[in-house]
Amino acid sequence: MLCLVGLALLAQAAWIPAKAALAQFLLERAFARTLAEGAPVRPWPWADTVPVARITFPDLGERYIALAGSSGQALAFGPGHVEGTPEAGEPGVAVYAAHRDTQFRSLGRLRPGDPVTVQRRDGRTVRFRVTGARVVRWDASGLDPDAPGRRLALATCWPLDGLTQGPERLLVEAEQDATAAP
Repeated sequence: MLCLVGLALLAQAAWIPAKAALAQFLLERAFARTLAEGAPVRPWPWADTVPVARITFPDLGERYIALAGSSGQALAFGPGHVEGTPEAGEPGVAVYAAHRDTQFRSLGRLRPGDPVTVQRRDGRTVRFRVTGARVVRWDASGLDPDAPGRRLALATCWPLDGLTQGPERLLVEAEQDATAAP
């Protein structure tokens, strides 16, 4: 009986990363179609969200398709573009959130000066440089989507190796790279 319970717990733990990896494959296909067709494409027929951006961490060799919205349903499959924040590269602070045990598990490895690129669904690619990171309470980030400049914030639960949900979030902040070619 203990072996069966152990196997069930192991399968449950493997399910979340497996689901996230499969979803990213389907999201990548839908995002490519979105770029080609110029209209949002749902990643699967029953999806209640669409891919809106591709976030790339070049120095880490990682890239992820982000979805519209930051509901629990959206974050189960990939990073979400937080409602009420501008698109990357527009005035203000664009905010993307993801789970610490899937797409944003490596946020803690980003350092000031590291590049982050965001390809939007309109095909425009915006380049950012990490300016820093901080840990905040979930309800006290101090982020203002209407702040001056063109900035990016990436958010995930803290601590990164935590097993239970807590009140703190890791925010990695970046500014648009004015030296990068458009």
